[in-house]
Amino acid sequence: MSARDEVLDRLQAAIGTSTEPPIARQYATTGTAALGDPALLDLLDERISDYAATVHRSTAADLPATVSRVLRDGQASRVGLAAGLPPGWQPTARDALTLAVDSAALGVAELDALDGVVTGCAVAIAVTGTLVLDGSPLCGRRALTLVPDLHLCIVRLDQIVETVPEAIARLDPTRPLTFISGPSATSDIELERVEGVHGPRTLHVILITDG
Repeated sequence: MSARDEVLDRLQAAIGTSTEPPIARQYATTGTAALGDPALLDLLDERISDYAATVHRSTAADLPATVSRVLRDGQASRVGLAAGLPPGWQPTARDALTLAVDSAALGVAELDALDGVVTGCAVAIAVTGTLVLDGSPLCGRRALTLVPDLHLCIVRLDQIVETVPEAIARLDPTRPLTFISGPSATSDIELERVEGVHGPRTLHVILITDG
């Protein structure tokens, strides 16, 4: 028997067959508002705004025009679209925009040439003002939302949950999850805030108020 085996045997004998007692989870796993409650939309709006992001509200019918207006006001003329973005979520002002649908053909150089990107999300967390992307066709690849300087994310009312545990329960842990709370920002050792280092400098969120 090697010294390693002897040490492992002693450890196993000391541990025996005992198991650790279950850990009591005291935190809340559900919120007070039901899914689809307009109060969640109001809370999410407030918390996202706290992060210096810009929130817009739109009906489903007005969404294409709202997307076009946000891109125009943000001076984004070369825009990437998540491959699974529904036609009704895409901008109407196509004559003034150069659009590129996300695909593997869009490399770093092509992504860097984009002014902005339009995606959906997997879930939004009201209490923290956080958007979660999961790399699905609706959300796009992670690179699509990290390289361009402006990110426009569209959120449906039925995607908004109140708490983090509720969001985690709706997510697939095997997917590439990105949690977004405001525009990209960091600080150096002297606490000088710098934006746009690790992702988009500007974040716009459109909340669909009727679905």
